Amino acid sequence: MSSKPNVLVLTGFGLTCDHETAYAFGLAGAVARRAHINALIAGDVRLDDFQILAFGGGFSWGDDHGAGVIQALRLRTNIGDRLLDFVAAQKLIIGICNGFQTLVNLGLLPGIDGDYTRRSVALTYNDCGNFRDQWVRVAINPDSPCVFTRGMQTLDMPVRHGEGKFYGESETLTALADNHQIAMQYALPDGRPAAGAFPHNPNGSLADIAGICDPTGRIFGLMPHPEAYNHVTNHPDWTRLKERNQRAGKDHKKVMGDGIQIFKNAVSFIAAS
Repeated sequence: MSSKPNVLVLTGFGLTCDHETAYAFGLAGAVARRAHINALIAGDVRLDDFQILAFGGGFSWGDDHGAGVIQALRLRTNIGDRLLDFVAAQKLIIGICNGFQTLVNLGLLPGIDGDYTRRSVALTYNDCGNFRDQWVRVAINPDSPCVFTRGMQTLDMPVRHGEGKFYGESETLTALADNHQIAMQYALPDGRPAAGAFPHNPNGSLADIAGICDPTGRIFGLMPHPEAYNHVTNHPDWTRLKERNQRAGKDHKKVMGDGIQIFKNAVSFIAAS
């Protein structure tokens, strides 16, 4: 096995963020391979050869039956047992945007009480009634077991979705909060939770939920796109931030975007395992 973690980034019909996701993992120190879902199902690509599985963003199968629904059904029907074995082997899974929607439809999230087959939450149409393409700030839960967000406090990232509203029954939301599975929430500029305020919460997610993890912290899903903040110049305010850092005497030569930290955390976790 390579000294660097091996990451499988899924590609397929309508998925659009595989190149960026693989690039982000490469910057973080992993060896990322892009592979079509059909190759995984056919056995041409072996899930056992990887330590991290990434479900990226896009519009799988055009989201014709709901975001991530067909992708989840295809995977569950064909390799559902292999996915559960991957989870049981204590490996890492990340789902970004459409990937998050797929993980929810598969039942791999939220995984309450160790049940990785039951669908108990949903990501549905934005309250605003339209597609949102904007940058948001998220606040990280320091008590969350999430491997991907360790040591982080706030993070700016773009969202690009029409079905990003996180919904769950009150009992489920309470369980997520009690288990610290709410890994990140949409926030105001000062880092406080958005309390539903639009556009800081861009979709009306209950409890401002932007991302959740399973009880172990090894499976993580989020609607914002950390792979899209791979370079400082990705940020819409990068020139202002650079000037502010210069005036404060801080390092202004950094080129890697803050979103890469999410991928670095995953790589560090595997390296230490």
